[in-house]
Amino acid sequence: MTSHETAQYMLNQDAFSQWMGIKLIEVREKYCLIEMPVKREMINGLKTVHGGITFSFADSALAFSSNNTNEASVALNCTINFTKAVKMGDILRAESVLISDTRKTGIYDIKITNQKQELVAAFRGTVYKIDKKVTNL
Repeated sequence: MTSHETAQYMLNQDAFSQWMGIKLIEVREKYCLIEMPVKREMINGLKTVHGGITFSFADSALAFSSNNTNEASVALNCTINFTKAVKMGDILRAESVLISDTRKTGIYDIKITNQKQELVAAFRGTVYKIDKKVTNL
């Protein structure tokens, strides 16, 4: 399977990412760019997107980039910095880039931007490689 096919295989099984409306825009080995429209159900009491949605969106980017070689990885540690409020009607993009790769771990930086290409969050995720194939789980 190609990296894109592996990411699509994962997305086909990922009901939460499907609920969020995530689309794979570009996928290559240990990299992905995904997109998501903001839905009414994602809005909190302050009329902005719930931070957990933004975190989950970045976490999905981490999953699709760190597992797309069919070598399964799970999150060990993730941090996020919110830089701008996300509003109803926004369309978000998350770009996940590998910055460190070892035999057992990987570190990815995920930049989340809105349709105006404004940075709305910065996320860093560390994954642990579990020595299994994605397609065998």
